[in-house]
Amino acid sequence: MPLPLDADAVRAWCALALDALGRSREEIDAINVYPVADGDTGTNLYLTVESAARAVEAVFEGHATTGPVSRPGLAEAVRAMAHGALIGARGNSGTILAQLLRGMAEVLAPAAPAGDGSPPDDAALLRRALRRAVESAYEGVARPVEGTVLTVAAAAAEAAATTGGDGAAVARAAYDGAAAALQATPGQLEVLGRAGVVDAGGKGLVEVLGALAGALTGGTPVPRPPAGTDPRGTRAWQTEGCPADLGGGTFTGAGPAFEVIYLLEADDAAVARLRTRLDALGESLVVVGGDGLWNVHVHVDDAGAAVEAGVDAGRPYRIRITHFGSAAEERTRVAEPVQRAVVAVVPGAGLAALCGEAGATVVAVRPGEPPAAGELLQAIRRAHAREVVLLPNDADLRHTAAAAAEQARTEGVRVALIPTRSPVQGIAALAVHESGRRFDEDVVAMTAAAGATRYAELVVAERQSWTMAGVCQAGDVLGLIDGDVAVIGAELAGTAATVLDRMLAAGGEMVTLVLGDGVPDAVADRLRRHVRRSHLAVDTVVYRGGQQAAPLLIGIE
Repeated sequence: MPLPLDADAVRAWCALALDALGRSREEIDAINVYPVADGDTGTNLYLTVESAARAVEAVFEGHATTGPVSRPGLAEAVRAMAHGALIGARGNSGTILAQLLRGMAEVLAPAAPAGDGSPPDDAALLRRALRRAVESAYEGVARPVEGTVLTVAAAAAEAAATTGGDGAAVARAAYDGAAAALQATPGQLEVLGRAGVVDAGGKGLVEVLGALAGALTGGTPVPRPPAGTDPRGTRAWQTEGCPADLGGGTFTGAGPAFEVIYLLEADDAAVARLRTRLDALGESLVVVGGDGLWNVHVHVDDAGAAVEAGVDAGRPYRIRITHFGSAAEERTRVAEPVQRAVVAVVPGAGLAALCGEAGATVVAVRPGEPPAAGELLQAIRRAHAREVVLLPNDADLRHTAAAAAEQARTEGVRVALIPTRSPVQGIAALAVHESGRRFDEDVVAMTAAAGATRYAELVVAERQSWTMAGVCQAGDVLGLIDGDVAVIGAELAGTAATVLDRMLAAGGEMVTLVLGDGVPDAVADRLRRHVRRSHLAVDTVVYRGGQQAAPLLIGIE
């Protein structure tokens, strides 16, 4: 039985799309040859949808705190989905997908009951939403190319427009139309035909549309789209002159050297000027968004000029610059690889220096700028080792780290992913790392050390909200133990002392304190005295981590 197009359907759509892209991510990455063969389209689409799904879940969680009868409406859910995709969009295809979702939201969000009080016609609404999605996507791409995700989206909208029935039937027609168009893309774009693959972004969109059809039929799965390659195999294109490869060929240097992505706060007039300026600087320009917030994506040789253009237009942030050639250059190095290395993700300069001194290859990140799978993959390559232990040090990076590890394994690197959820767990794992022992034994020892380390962080609340410890106000200090708010306080040191007491009540021999950027040494001195006075035989070590998001990190071993 078909389900209504409501907030619950949007929530189910996001969940099903995330699951579908998770299953097909590696296959989509493998056929990624256009516009740059950097092997991350599937991962980028997954991360884009993951951001959309998180935003929708946040809306539902927000309503849950106001009582059991409060439910979000369709408008709130689709706006959250579109906004989440916009701020989390990765790569060319992820940025276009975000604009497709925004276009749909422009139609779905204003939808209201008809004049007689009856609900809107889901089928008609979905047809208009898909049509607007395609229009907005073409508006966002500076130089549209047929045979890409845009062509697949257009075919989906056209199929939906000529189909009768309810919303579920329209969604299924859009999926079928997209799947048929996908198979035609090798004949529309020469690089795809030469490689013997369909468009990677288009294949990802087919998965997303299949999830929409499934959501409107109560989770009933639709048939998986056809494989993305011809009988020559997924890697046929690697020796057929593509600009770059994922392992077997050589990077030729064709095309711009850098991918530049950033979020931008700017008005429409400034963005119009920015489009003209960036179009002259490079290619694969996609500028999507609206209402003062935009996602900018461009391939250029002068990355600094692309960022400077954003500064002139407004306020750019979450700036990402990826050098297309660096990954291939790493693979062509002739130096003999070392046997083992550790790659660690850390949030501050002090932690980066600490882990670097311990021999790790470091990926330093800033608040609100989590690394993409491609960045972690580049770090694994930079380590230049046969065996790599990967420490993400953040629960939110589990999927990103898994994607990077899987890709590295296809390149012949033995990778062990230890699911560290905090930098203090990473520090504990590094402390017992011994490259001289067998790989499996080293991984077991590091995993055990990380698992035996309970972690906490102190953060400052940005707004009033409900927590597991009660209601907090903006400016309150929150003590999170193992990821959940356990203590609400007025100042950092006092709240941290309460957190320490709670954690040490369960035992512990060593306290690790990692001070954030700007936190005075007096805080550490006060906490060290508190531990010495209240918990006998417990030692305390202090590091200046320099992280910005959390003023204090705590580890208990």
